Amino acid sequence: MERSDWLMQRRNGIGGSDCAAIAGVNKYSSPMKVYLEKTNQIESEEIFTVNEQGGFEEGSEAAYFGVLNENVVAQEFSRRTGLKVRRRNAILKHPEYDFIYANVDRLIVNKNEGLECKTASEYLKSEWEGEEIPASYLLQCQHYMAVTGFEAWWIAVLLGGNRFIYKKIERDEELISYLINIEKEFWENHVIPNNPPAFDGSIASSELLKAMYPQHEPDSTIELTSDLQVYIDSYKALEAEKKEIELKMMECQNVLKGAIQDNETAFIGEQKITWKSQVSNRIDLTRLKKEQPDIYEQYIKQSISRPFKIK
Repeated sequence: MERSDWLMQRRNGIGGSDCAAIAGVNKYSSPMKVYLEKTNQIESEEIFTVNEQGGFEEGSEAAYFGVLNENVVAQEFSRRTGLKVRRRNAILKHPEYDFIYANVDRLIVNKNEGLECKTASEYLKSEWEGEEIPASYLLQCQHYMAVTGFEAWWIAVLLGGNRFIYKKIERDEELISYLINIEKEFWENHVIPNNPPAFDGSIASSELLKAMYPQHEPDSTIELTSDLQVYIDSYKALEAEKKEIELKMMECQNVLKGAIQDNETAFIGEQKITWKSQVSNRIDLTRLKKEQPDIYEQYIKQSISRPFKIK
């Protein structure tokens, strides 16, 4: 298959990259986004096309480089561990639930183990320190073990293009049982009956809503159902708590600032507190608009937003 056709086939079930979003631990996706992908209402970011100039017409540049570097990561893993790996060019399905599938990066030769290859930014290095593995990748590997029946899965990551890390993840039956249950519930209660899940509080849901509904229809009104009143009540209660918390935080800051006085740095044990002066240069837009209106008009950039308010 062409890659785009192969990725389209993935809409027919729940794969390893979907399970973390359904579980609510993927900061780049959400249950609603997975639902819209599986019901063909939006394109997956992993389906990318590159134009003749090398620019991306659609999809994610990060996904592109992830695919490009997969072989490099797999080869380096073999070199460092001595384990031989091979591709498995097939869509593997769970023996009991055919909508639960796996597209694995590599399998370890002569072992009931697999390998997941990743590339990540240097800014995410704290997520890989010690025995740490990002939750979304941990669930992805457990999902693959659920499908294959394997006893372990390796994960190898190229951090910032110059740091290589690999770790072994043992099979966790309790976690696998949890994943099977939430994936089954999601598929049978949402995807099959075309019943969308609720939006959650993730950044992914916020970005998705911005993309789906960037502007309002002028003079349009809708009457919401009474069951949504609970969200208004919760929002107002949380808003009041937020103001109270912000006041308490400011009190803590001010007490500490009063103790620091005109010093730049303070210590309490191993804790370091800084209160530094800094200079920032900004354009006086009001003055520029008044004295150089033509230049102001040339460089003005319009942005559209939809502020949310409850009155």
